[in-house]
Amino acid sequence: MAATTSSTSPSPGPEPGPGLGSEPGPGPDQNQTGTRTRTRTGTRTGTRTRTRTGTRLQEEAARGAAQAGEAVVELFPSSGTKRHQSTSRTLGLFLSEESFLCDDELLGAGPELLEAGPELLEAGPELLGAGPELLGAGPELLGAGPADGQDSDSEDSEDSEFSGLEDSGSDSDSDLDEEDDEEDEDEEDEDESEGGSEEETVKETVKETPEDAGDSEVPLQQQQKHDEYEHDSSDEEDIRNTVGNIPMSWYSDFPHVGYDLDGKKILKPIRTKDELDQFLNKMEDPDFWKTVSDPQTGRDVVLSEQQVALVKRLQKGQFGDVDFNEHQPSVDFFSSEVMIHPVTNRPSDKRSFIPSLLEKEKVSKLVHAIKMGWIKPRRSEDDTRGRYYDLWASDEQSKTRDLRMHVPAPRAPPPGHEESYNPPPEFLMNDEERALWEQQDPEDRKLPFVPRKFSCLRQVPAFERFIHERFERCLDLYLCPRQRKMRVNVNPEDLIPKLPRPRDLQPFPTTQALVYRGHEGLVRSLSVSPSGQWLVSGGDDGSVRFWEVSTGRCVKKVEVGGAIKGVAWNPNPSLSLAAVAVASQVLLVSPPATAADKQVVTVTERLLAEEAEPDAGEGPVVWSNAEGEELLQGIRVKIQHPKAVSMVTWHSKGDYVAVVMPDHSSHLQVLIHQLSRRRSQNPFSRNKGLVQSVAFHPIRPYFLLATQRSIRVYNLLKQELSKKLQSNAKWISSLAVHPGGDHVICGSYDCKLSWFDLDLSTKPYKTLRHHRKAVRSVAFHRSYPLFASASDDGSVIVCHGTVFSDLLQNPLIVPVKVLKGHVTTHDLGVLDVTFHPSQPWVFSSGADGTVRLFT
Repeated sequence: MAATTSSTSPSPGPEPGPGLGSEPGPGPDQNQTGTRTRTRTGTRTGTRTRTRTGTRLQEEAARGAAQAGEAVVELFPSSGTKRHQSTSRTLGLFLSEESFLCDDELLGAGPELLEAGPELLEAGPELLGAGPELLGAGPELLGAGPADGQDSDSEDSEDSEFSGLEDSGSDSDSDLDEEDDEEDEDEEDEDESEGGSEEETVKETVKETPEDAGDSEVPLQQQQKHDEYEHDSSDEEDIRNTVGNIPMSWYSDFPHVGYDLDGKKILKPIRTKDELDQFLNKMEDPDFWKTVSDPQTGRDVVLSEQQVALVKRLQKGQFGDVDFNEHQPSVDFFSSEVMIHPVTNRPSDKRSFIPSLLEKEKVSKLVHAIKMGWIKPRRSEDDTRGRYYDLWASDEQSKTRDLRMHVPAPRAPPPGHEESYNPPPEFLMNDEERALWEQQDPEDRKLPFVPRKFSCLRQVPAFERFIHERFERCLDLYLCPRQRKMRVNVNPEDLIPKLPRPRDLQPFPTTQALVYRGHEGLVRSLSVSPSGQWLVSGGDDGSVRFWEVSTGRCVKKVEVGGAIKGVAWNPNPSLSLAAVAVASQVLLVSPPATAADKQVVTVTERLLAEEAEPDAGEGPVVWSNAEGEELLQGIRVKIQHPKAVSMVTWHSKGDYVAVVMPDHSSHLQVLIHQLSRRRSQNPFSRNKGLVQSVAFHPIRPYFLLATQRSIRVYNLLKQELSKKLQSNAKWISSLAVHPGGDHVICGSYDCKLSWFDLDLSTKPYKTLRHHRKAVRSVAFHRSYPLFASASDDGSVIVCHGTVFSDLLQNPLIVPVKVLKGHVTTHDLGVLDVTFHPSQPWVFSSGADGTVRLFT
């Protein structure tokens, strides 16, 4: 009896190559990691054998040795129990039960065969040398097979590399082998240099297959025997890396890429190519463009022509199979034939007639959810949404809509008496009216024609502009839009806001009490002392006058030698001082001795007697003490500026004074002087626009600066712009801040007074247009909810402005009184206005050279 073994030697002998040659097998350090049951049994590390001739020699040698009772030894460098079982099972299929061992006996004889491995290995070359003789005796041995009761090989040729281990009785295996052989040829493009002779040998073997299958008869027992591996897929048996379908990035930090079938590590290939080597490889290797890297093994794989064609088809959006027809007619295999009985006559189960408990529980949960409001029913979607319309089709609804919304054209007005051929005399024009009518524009004329008089109708000539008039009528009909105006019956009294009566808002000034006369020119500015007992005024006559409020007596007069642009009394009650802006100087003038207590005068003198700091004299501003005649008049300190000063204002604490020098070409438009240290500073390195007025915030460290069109609020602590108020005015003239600090009013030369709520918006909360001419000055009362505005129309309008502590309630603004008394001179009226600090009185100065008190 012949014995069949599967060699597990780590160092197998040479295996047959093309043309009975031999190729060196894998060395000891090369692992054979995978086998194929029907298609591949060769080594994965060495050069793979492509020819089928050596395999056929082994098959003939095996059959001849079996008939002669000799031991058949096959030298397959395979490792593992799987190859041993596959070899034993495959050989057992074509060895008869009477003469040879079956599969079970082969498995039992495995250990003995493994011990005889070295001897069988030495006998390998002799068996290979006897290949031609055994090949010649093959047909005789195969012809005698059926007579002796042996299994004959129905298909002598297989498309795998080692077909001697294949199940020759399975037709399906032959088909699978052909497909696998095509895959082998696609994967093994690296051996193209030797591929010519090998492909010819494969083709000859494939051509001999049907002849051999036709000569031999398959026994009935072999046909009925079912192959359990018929439908198995062996595509993954050739994969050396057995880690499975996992991300290969997990092995990025390891020197290996996985494990083979023996559990040994598969090392990563050494990548020593730099950019130059890759460039040379790209230029010299013709297969560089179709070479990809296998992530499982890390090796470079050259794609075959079939794989390249498959990739191109997939890139074009085509099917991978060329022969696939997506438009082939479908075969109605189910309903094409009328069946008498249903598909199955199996009776229905009893449980199909019983309601499902799971469905009952699900329905009860849904009902409970709907009752609790957790699930809301779907709303019916609007049918108009998602509906498409034909733009060019006739729409009946549009026609009815046009009829419903039709607005008839207004009729032409009927002719009047002026169009008569014999109009009344009052409709006829004289020479002056006709000359005036001809000078007017056609749009401004009341009549488009000149009325004429004729004695009779037949003397009326033809109308020359008849066609032109009809043309204009047609233009009006189709160019002028028509609109239906719905008449709303509104009571006019409802449109008037409900305001409180002025007598309920008293006290406020109503009548003129005193007139302070003495100035010979324009009185441009005035200011009241903190106590309310004294008043200072300045005008174009170059004099500063101090008045007693209650009597109207001029207590003191100071000549400064120039037109005075502004005066301001220090608001600090502990200081008795007034600032006067004249030309490019700011003079600090002390009031008369009777205007303050001796203690206040002493403190003021001590403050003004302090010497300036060493760096105070440097820069554009020069501080100096008055001497001689100026000192006798009451001038204490002079502050020299580079430009003309137009305005001066004090801080509420009385230590800082701000001046304005409007000039587009200079960045020194605003300066702030500190009286106690005699220092001056420029808070703005660059000014956007021409500065008109400035003001200190009464309670917060804010500084308000008014330009021609906007008001900027700066935070002095953070040194940044806090807000920018848009006045919607063409030219702002004056500025005032509410004592509470949350509201600002500004007057403009375009007859507007704007009220700003700093907490509400940057736009005006209310705009008043009560004056007919430019607004020159605005002012707030310190304690009463009053504010006033002075205009060139010669009037002072006093308004009641109530500010509520509730931020949700808007301020209530009510004009209460229009005060008149000043005479307009050279188109100038009232130039400045200010309130008494404690009484509801208002002072005004005008272009007529007078100062008036209204109480």
